[in-house]
Amino acid sequence: MANATKTEVGTVGSLWRYPVKSMMGEELSTTQVRDHGLRGDRVYALVDSADGKVATAKNPRKWPTLFAFLASFIEPPGSSATVPPLRIILPDGTTVTTDQRDCNQALSKALNRKVALAGTERGHVAEGQSSIPASWTAKAEEYWPDIEGLDHRDTVTDFALPAGTFFDCATVHLLTTATLNRLRDYYPQGHFEVPRFRPNIVVDPAGEGKSFPEQAWIGHTLSIGDEVRLIITGPCARCVMTTLAQGELPKNRGILRTAVQHTQGHVGVYAGVVQGGTIRRGDKVKLSA
Repeated sequence: MANATKTEVGTVGSLWRYPVKSMMGEELSTTQVRDHGLRGDRVYALVDSADGKVATAKNPRKWPTLFAFLASFIEPPGSSATVPPLRIILPDGTTVTTDQRDCNQALSKALNRKVALAGTERGHVAEGQSSIPASWTAKAEEYWPDIEGLDHRDTVTDFALPAGTFFDCATVHLLTTATLNRLRDYYPQGHFEVPRFRPNIVVDPAGEGKSFPEQAWIGHTLSIGDEVRLIITGPCARCVMTTLAQGELPKNRGILRTAVQHTQGHVGVYAGVVQGGTIRRGDKVKLSA
């Protein structure tokens, strides 16, 4: 790979981390990438005490308010094995921290459902916080809206998360601004904004290029900055989460319908980490032939 031809395909436009699965996260200017993705990304999730399933906005009928929670680290995760505590802003504006004894009670009250915050073993959560073992496969639920072209319609299905993680599929998700712009062309009244799609790395493509450029990266290696290498493993299939209201973005089923009609429901790509390191906003992104 050292001698492979590399073509500059863009620059890092923004970086995003989501410390708690399906809660709003935080935009970063720089971050560390490790074997399991961005440092501190999805190291926590809420687990339903009734059925043991992970809470996810993929089933908004069961978890209608998750996108109204905002999670961020009190201090940036450093080089130590243990991640620092989180600050979680609840829908009513009050704040709890994960090192509070009554954190689970506060979260359960806000969700009107008994839950417990759990961390991944790889996140090395602080003493007193529960964590899932690396061998445990968490389960979650997904609601499929009644949109033609989806694998299921108006039903809820179960799915398993990769063992020992709270990721839906892969550890890194990339999206280009060219893809968002093209989708806006198809559906001008839609709000195709980055937060709807929850990527880790947003790439501003070099030059005009073609629509949905990241789809051509599948099977190739991306170099980001001086250190990070990612293997692009496949397309990211979208779900009902893209249609939900969050912040100033309104609920809009047309977001997902447009993606299904024009991109087979694929928006962005998934990646695995070949080599970790530091990435920064503005870093060059290069594609290995």
